[in-house]
Amino acid sequence: MPEKTILDSKQFQKTLNSLVKSIIHDSKKYSNIALVGIQTRGVDIAQRLSVALSQKLGKKIPVGILDITLYRDDLSQVAEQPIIRDTHITFSIDKMDVFLVDDVLFTGRTIRAALSALNDLGRPRVTRLVVLIDRGGRELPIQADYVGKKVVSMPKDNIKVSLKERDGRDGVSVI
Repeated sequence: MPEKTILDSKQFQKTLNSLVKSIIHDSKKYSNIALVGIQTRGVDIAQRLSVALSQKLGKKIPVGILDITLYRDDLSQVAEQPIIRDTHITFSIDKMDVFLVDDVLFTGRTIRAALSALNDLGRPRVTRLVVLIDRGGRELPIQADYVGKKVVSMPKDNIKVSLKERDGRDGVSVI
């Protein structure tokens, strides 16, 4: 299958920097920012955003890890034995300004599951959604507050996010 590059490594970093700038621009609205990355690639993006935000804001921005597998509405279709990963949030999300982070926003079902999972862990003051790629195609009324790049794609397309932590390089492509 042909692969079309959406973001190369340099553009990828610019996109992350743009997300950081947008969050910092709005940071006066928030008093207790925490990032929660959705397994798997949302976690790596959240960790990178945390480093940059911590440097720019002069305070440590905590990062949590959220697994949504058991909250999915298509669990029986995912796999006979779905892989359950860790949820690891070492801070209370109660009254926090939680920024939920994911790599690609498509139908909205992953985010719906993530919101349900977060709700079981506590009650944030606010929850904001940060995504690297918004590809449209919503099935649920969910929109991101912070978007790195909007991409027009066909429903059958696969958006591939490569991260140096997992794949040895940064980039986004459509297959």
